[in-house]
Amino acid sequence: MKTAVDIMTSNIITVTTETSVQELAKILSDNNISGVPVVDNAGNLLGVVTENDLIDQSKKLHIPTVITILDSVFYLENPNRMEKEMKKMAGATVLDIYSSEPVSVNEDTTLDDIATIMAEKNIHTLPVVRNTKLIGVIGKKDIIKTLML
Repeated sequence: MKTAVDIMTSNIITVTTETSVQELAKILSDNNISGVPVVDNAGNLLGVVTENDLIDQSKKLHIPTVITILDSVFYLENPNRMEKEMKKMAGATVLDIYSSEPVSVNEDTTLDDIATIMAEKNIHTLPVVRNTKLIGVIGKKDIIKTLML
């Protein structure tokens, strides 16, 4: 059975938290990719930023539903969600919009486990790490390529 190391792209395009949103959009567009890992200066994986994070900047702001009972306000949803959305919408750098808790796999993860993770968690960009160091990335196109072999 194939593993992550067999199908991953090892020539990785990455960004840092200081990368501008405009530069990120150009990187994704020019390389025809849907997301990139976010790394620190030592190459440690910090998170992932995707096209969806860019699209979130243009969406309508969702105001949390509340009810008022006896002059008390009760949120029916998490009020922190609105703050997070506003920060993302106004973001100027990757730091403002990226997902800082990435799902990743190690080099020995099997193809069927990778496909399951990507499908169940709706992930398009899956970093491959050894310890905390980024060694590759798997996109949905990498999975599809294995079907052609």
